[in-house]
This record gives sequence, C-alpha cells and structure tokens, in this order.
Amino acid sequence: MLKEIRPAIVVLVLLTLITGLAYPLAMTGIAGAIFPNQAQGSLIEKDGKVIGSALIGQAFASDKYFQGRPSATNAPDPKDSTKTIDAPYNAANSMGSNLGPTSKALADRLKGDVDRLKAENPNAAVPVDLVTTSGSGLDPDISPAAALFQVSRVAKARGLPETSVRTLVEGQVEGRTLGLLGEPRVNVLKLNLALDALKS
Repeated sequence: MLKEIRPAIVVLVLLTLITGLAYPLAMTGIAGAIFPNQAQGSLIEKDGKVIGSALIGQAFASDKYFQGRPSATNAPDPKDSTKTIDAPYNAANSMGSNLGPTSKALADRLKGDVDRLKAENPNAAVPVDLVTTSGSGLDPDISPAAALFQVSRVAKARGLPETSVRTLVEGQVEGRTLGLLGEPRVNVLKLNLALDALKS
C-alpha cells in the first residue's frame, strides 16, 4: 500500500513547492525587478511622505479639490458589529453596491447627487461617472468630462481663472493603455497634487 501512496505524496509535495513557493517567489522577484513602482503598490509621495496610491481612490470633500466617483465600500459599525457603515474607498473591503435598478435607496441617492451637481454646474450635463460607483468602489480615475465638469467649482473655490484649471485638467488626461485598452481618464489624486502645485 505504501508503494502506491508514495508517488502521490511525492507529487503533492513537489507541486506544492513549485506552485506554492517557487513560482510565487519568482514572479514577485521578476515583478519587483521589471516594474518596481507597480510592485510596491504605485505609491505616491509628497515631501517624502506616502499620501496615497495611483491605484486606489480617495475621498476629497473640499470644494477646492476635484472629487472622484462615489464609493460603495463599507466597514463594520464599531458600535454594532452586525451592521455596516459607509467607509468610502475602504481598500480592505473592495466591493460594488448590491442595490439594483428598482432600489429606492439607490434612486434617492442618484437623484440627490444629480441635483447637487446640477446646482454646481447648471449649464452642463452631469457625467455618469460622478454619480455611479465602480465595481470595486476604489476607482482612482474619472473621465475627462467628469474632471472638466468640476473646473468651475474648483476655480471659484481657489480664486483661479477657469482657463488655468481647465488647461491643468487637459494636461492630466491619460490616453488609452497601449493606444487600445480602456478609455481616456484622469487620476484624481495626481490631478489634485498638480492643482496644489499650481500658483494662484
């Protein structure tokens, strides 16, 4: 019986070492050598301090900053562990919303967001990505249209000419990956850092 079991045990141990140890270590080493910034999480630093990642969105509440997509992530309620509370851009709990098209809560939130944005910029159509969440709830990018929609609010809050802020946004637009994949986009954190660097 041991004669029949021994090959299975040897193959199990061998494949465990190859696929569970050698392969992940090799891929981690190769990724660190070829793409060191991405392998470390695409971290963004300011004055020597990590302030975020280019891959994970952040909440910006002030009118002086561009804002990203709404986030549907949540976290356990510290007062009652059987409930959850909103925790925008909670990377430990990446998820979309389970609310569907017939949900009154979703419809009310969308209407409130659209009304707020319409009041901010009544002459422009509200870009859909400013009122809808992404599948992960962590999307760091918005469409160029969503960034341009916010130009007048940001310029007014900072006392800057709209043309300067618009030019800044247009300079931050990233094209399709390899010219084919995805859509043009603007990273909100990078845009806000460039905005802070802009002289009034």
